[in-house]
Amino acid sequence: MTGKDTMRDDAIRDSAARWAVLTGDPGFEDWDGFMQWLEADPAHARAYDAVSAAAAEAAELAAQAPQPASPAANDDEIPAAPRRLWLGGAVAASLAVIGSIWVWQASSRDLYTVETAPGQMRTLDLEAGTRVDLAGGTVIQLDHKDARYAVLDKGQALFTVRHDAARPFHVEAGDATLIDLGTVFDVSREGAHLSVGVAEGAVGYNPGAENLRLAPGDRLVAEAGAVTLGKVAPSQVGEWREGRLTFNAAPLREVADRLSRATGIAFAARPGADMAISGSILVTPVRDDPQMIGALLGLDVRREGDRWMIGKP
Repeated sequence: MTGKDTMRDDAIRDSAARWAVLTGDPGFEDWDGFMQWLEADPAHARAYDAVSAAAAEAAELAAQAPQPASPAANDDEIPAAPRRLWLGGAVAASLAVIGSIWVWQASSRDLYTVETAPGQMRTLDLEAGTRVDLAGGTVIQLDHKDARYAVLDKGQALFTVRHDAARPFHVEAGDATLIDLGTVFDVSREGAHLSVGVAEGAVGYNPGAENLRLAPGDRLVAEAGAVTLGKVAPSQVGEWREGRLTFNAAPLREVADRLSRATGIAFAARPGADMAISGSILVTPVRDDPQMIGALLGLDVRREGDRWMIGKP
């Protein structure tokens, strides 16, 4: 590596540290500028990830470190703290600030949990112009002190968000972070499976990693480290609120999960059954007769104990 390359890497790391400090500030508003910086060079996202990981580690170590009972007897004998060799002074200082911000944010959260039963829907008004609609079988955490933050533990939620550049809405779903840019978007999570569909505005997906910008009609599916982009009709995003489910080449497991959440009836994919399902159904008739989805979606539907098993015809 040449001296010029080294200087370039140092400059990128310094910039990454500065962005990490800025984005950690609750008053930060230049999200468009941050996204543009990330998109300008793949090295930017890698450096941002490295700085963020180092900051998280530093914050954790700082939180766990015991506090000294009294000042050192001899200041000259205070051992030097270990440090990452690649960190320059500006970056190290920035990480200290980041760590403090992250520790403060984690300790200042006042989270509470809202849960819906399968077959139940609920609407939560978070602030003027911002609400979240919960599908059945959903568990979400919200913050008493921050109406623009949510953690989707499981299930499905439609977010209708009033744009505020100074306070973008954040959704955490497993390892994924979603940032709204004035948006109506739907998020579904079952274990490691995550699906995001956008009806209006735009959503930023994992700004510090994949750094994807989802526009109306975009659909993202993430599972086991793989991210797939596709399309969805904006009118279908959140249509479950109106009692309709549409499947576009959906795996049987997803079909069963969505049917269970919407109807309150336990559906499950038959082991070993592997097929993609496309079609649209109304929820109310399925509640009355679960077996009818067989003819509607081309499935074999049989009751086994307390569950309806679906598979190949």
